[in-house]
Amino acid sequence: MNIEDYRNYCMQKKEVTEHFPFDNDTLVFKVCNKMFALASLKRWENGEGFINLKCDAEYAQELRAEFDSIKPGYHMHKKTWNSVYFQTGELPAKFVFELIDHSYDTIVKGLPKKVRETLL
Repeated sequence: MNIEDYRNYCMQKKEVTEHFPFDNDTLVFKVCNKMFALASLKRWENGEGFINLKCDAEYAQELRAEFDSIKPGYHMHKKTWNSVYFQTGELPAKFVFELIDHSYDTIVKGLPKKVRETLL
């Protein structure tokens, strides 16, 4: 997976926007103004890339126990965010895309019902 695959995958989802709210390095994807994925472009270019993704708390623990490439979210709430180090080669791109889907769906679940219905 490269940065364009990641960006294109996130952007094809309903109501997703991209931002650089923290600095010129951290690319953030939001659904209805709520973050669901972010990554450092510099780290990506240096081969140390990871994506921070929102995750159900129990599932986050399961993933961290099963994969060395999934760690508590860097600079994020450790209970509900994971850092997914996909450039290690341990995680297939298809699985990383599934984790992006889970993050997006987790955020959408927390939106007000009226907003959620527009995304279905």
